[in-house]
Amino acid sequence: MADVEQVTRQLLGQPLDPLEAATALPTGPGIYAWWARPEVLPEFPGPVNPVAGELRLLYLGLATRLRRRIVDNHLKRSGSSTLRRTLAGLLLAEEGYRTTWTDRVVLIPEDEARLTAWMTENLRLTWAEHPNPHEVEMDLIAALAPPLNVDGAARGELRDRVRAAKAAYQASAGPRP
Repeated sequence: MADVEQVTRQLLGQPLDPLEAATALPTGPGIYAWWARPEVLPEFPGPVNPVAGELRLLYLGLATRLRRRIVDNHLKRSGSSTLRRTLAGLLLAEEGYRTTWTDRVVLIPEDEARLTAWMTENLRLTWAEHPNPHEVEMDLIAALAPPLNVDGAARGELRDRVRAAKAAYQASAGPRP
């Protein structure tokens, strides 16, 4: 349990701009948390960051290589990021994102860039190194209840909204070729 408390303290620290975080992130394994101001996705209230009270938690994830996961997946490719697909689904109507099929549904390149810009403008990031992030992930999700984590956190209406956004994203590319 002390392990979870130590990681929690780090995740509840001062969030950084994703581009600033990209150079500071360690290369090893760990847990990361995405934060936003209340007016960003206001229908998904999450816990308030105790250091940066203007931010609230949206999503927690784990990575075997933190820097690679954030920089190469979350900030670039919807095909390999559940968070990006969820955000794209939630913002589909508002932002007019366009999708296509590869081996899965992905944003077209121009809209990948637009989503990255949206993320860097609206989201902030914290992280904690941990040698076995799988061991603490579900305890952290249960304790912190990030609203965009369907498994283990979101309940009822929030879970339904996230699932509906993911379904809308998937359907936006049309039938599988």
